[in-house]
Amino acid sequence: MRLLISGGRILDPQRGVDGEGDLLVDGDRIGEGTRADRVIDARGLLVVPGLIDLHTHLREPGFEYKEDLVSGTHAAARGGFTTVVAMANTSPVSDCRATVEWVIGAARARAVVNVLPVGAVSKGQKGEELAEIGDMAAAGAVAFSDDGKPVTNGELMRCALQYAAMWGRPVITHCEDRQLAGEGVMHLGYWSTVLGLRGIPAAAEAAMVARDIMLAELTGGRLHLAHLSTARSVELVREAKARGLAVTAEVTPHHLLLTDEAVATSGFDTDTKVNPPLRTPADVAALLEGLRDGTIDAIATDHAPHHQDDKDVEYNYAASGISGLETALALVLDRLVGQGLLELGQAVRALTAGPARVLGLDRGTLAPGAPADVTVIDPSREWTVEPALFASRGRNTPFKGWKLRGQAVLTLVGGRIVHEAIA
Repeated sequence: MRLLISGGRILDPQRGVDGEGDLLVDGDRIGEGTRADRVIDARGLLVVPGLIDLHTHLREPGFEYKEDLVSGTHAAARGGFTTVVAMANTSPVSDCRATVEWVIGAARARAVVNVLPVGAVSKGQKGEELAEIGDMAAAGAVAFSDDGKPVTNGELMRCALQYAAMWGRPVITHCEDRQLAGEGVMHLGYWSTVLGLRGIPAAAEAAMVARDIMLAELTGGRLHLAHLSTARSVELVREAKARGLAVTAEVTPHHLLLTDEAVATSGFDTDTKVNPPLRTPADVAALLEGLRDGTIDAIATDHAPHHQDDKDVEYNYAASGISGLETALALVLDRLVGQGLLELGQAVRALTAGPARVLGLDRGTLAPGAPADVTVIDPSREWTVEPALFASRGRNTPFKGWKLRGQAVLTLVGGRIVHEAIA
């Protein structure tokens, strides 16, 4: 494969260019027949569209001690991600034009990858009053979500779907019935009983998935379901798609690779505490099948970096979340593709074209004319997950010490190299 980049765009490698700053990523005959200022030898490597993460918590503004735009986007670049979708649960909450514009401006000045802001569904994420959806859409918000907090009020959710549809934007939902979830800290089942921890039933997610699908049908709005974790949720999405509803969904690497038993085998390691919680082997199998058959559109990290103080407490009091930008690609390649659970093409689509389609982005492709967002992967590079070496400020990962094969060795954003580790 030969990929010619000029002026921040992908060009036909056969035509050649005479401008300055041209780059050829060449997996065939190095530089032969095409002029370029720099040629990168990509033989033996995978050259794919830049990875897109639909679900990233960059924490800025307000929680820079956990992560900021610089550390978070450097982590993204190291993980092969060229575009991240920044959630709105910052301080102040990104619930108005001014905050959305601030995120866009700050990212333009300091981020090394594309940052697409999400606006909140409700003012202050309080679930009481609809935020200014039209204003935020006009300012550049690509979607709307109170992620981290479910929109409990059904009428508010109906209005959000209806208004967002007017701007061609999806509403991203964190599906959780808070009354059913109660004060649970892990999946309600065998292991919560053995460990003596309060449990969250699978129905707490599925019930809200069902409600939001019905509201999407009622309004004609676009609904995107974040971090699915249960078999029943997958069934509901499959049924909705069969009826032609504008419903999409994502799944995280940790929900594909870990079960609730990890809480026990890790010795109550709080890095296994996530929301929604790790579920059962049957749920994992259903999620994988949903990814294979296209019911689930994307793999997203739900990158949720936390300070050590938020995690170094008893399990009941620990913050939920995993720092996932730097491990997601390798986990998918090594533990899913490498184990024959997912085809390479399916994995790449779930990390590129799939998320691009969810948001209607002109990315996720290497076609001539597309933005030159490119990830080059060494599928044979072996490495060990060492949180202390993360670019992210978040060190909270249940995958610490895992030996993985596969790593991004070159990340290009608009034709500009933002991460390079080619041996």
